[in-house]
Amino acid sequence: MSESLPVSAKRLLRVLAGETVWPPPLWLMRQAGRYLPEYRAVRARVKDFIALATTPELAADVTLQPIRRYRLDAAILFSDILLLPWAMGQGLAYRAGEGPVLPPLRDAAGVASLDTKGFLPRLEPVFTTVRRVRQMLVAEGLGDTSLIGFAGSPFTVACYMVEGGSSRDFAATRLMAFNQPALFARLLDVVSAATVAYLSAQIAAGAEAVMLFDSWAGVLSPGQFHEHVIRPTRDIVATLRQLHPGVPVIGFPRLAGMLIEEYVSATGVNAVGMDTGMDIALVRSLLRSNTALQGNLDPMALVAGGDALRREASAVLDALRGWPAVFNLGHGIVPQTPPAHVAQLAEQVRAG
Repeated sequence: MSESLPVSAKRLLRVLAGETVWPPPLWLMRQAGRYLPEYRAVRARVKDFIALATTPELAADVTLQPIRRYRLDAAILFSDILLLPWAMGQGLAYRAGEGPVLPPLRDAAGVASLDTKGFLPRLEPVFTTVRRVRQMLVAEGLGDTSLIGFAGSPFTVACYMVEGGSSRDFAATRLMAFNQPALFARLLDVVSAATVAYLSAQIAAGAEAVMLFDSWAGVLSPGQFHEHVIRPTRDIVATLRQLHPGVPVIGFPRLAGMLIEEYVSATGVNAVGMDTGMDIALVRSLLRSNTALQGNLDPMALVAGGDALRREASAVLDALRGWPAVFNLGHGIVPQTPPAHVAQLAEQVRAG
């Protein structure tokens, strides 16, 4: 069960502390990105995604772009979950039409080669971005906007590290978990420890809440889910709570299905992100705590706009009413989303 948190004037932080706020605070996964023309203009100024994410003045500007446009309740750091393995020495490139590409990590030598001691200085541009965003929010009159830091959950990050990129089923990762359980557990432990250090540094720089993205949690069986998703998440949350009491943690176990109840109760997250396929009423019936709910509009409804968006957003709002809740998507904004549709959604959510 999540612990009670200090009272804040910021709407998002009030909800993450267990308070029911209506209308609910609003932010959107991937709210800063390719659908915005101002993002594309900034992206054109750098050679690749890594250069953008590690140039603080540009990353801070991109982080704030959707806040300036839509006055959302939270800014989330513009970065990527794979900057952590990149900082630990695993190669990383982003190729057009292919996504992230890494040298596959398949053996003990690969795990042993990861830099577990000196990786944080390589991520200093990220922490500088966090500091800049906090300062710019105040300077631009947006001081009531919360700032969320984030990292990938160890299992999802390990999926990319083992597979060497994205995959439909992450078969190589799942086979390693079955065939080399000690090695896979070692990899998760290494990533977990690095994730704690990474998120702790983001909090020290000014992040007011942090989020753990477990985008591929749903590819696992219940037993494997407990071992590779719940266990490391629980350990990360417990350690962060010791280091930074009062800083809330949002978990996003995408495609967890009925396992969401165990995820919430076992990990101690303050809020849980729901993917598009989750029934909010069912989730509410499963939870026995005041854990905040976050979600879960279909990103395609945001692309559709108009009456379809109004209907779908109304359904989500109705399902969230009366519970500590954050309005969000069930997954990230897709590049073809018209910015005007985001404005339409923001107006509707604010009207309650």
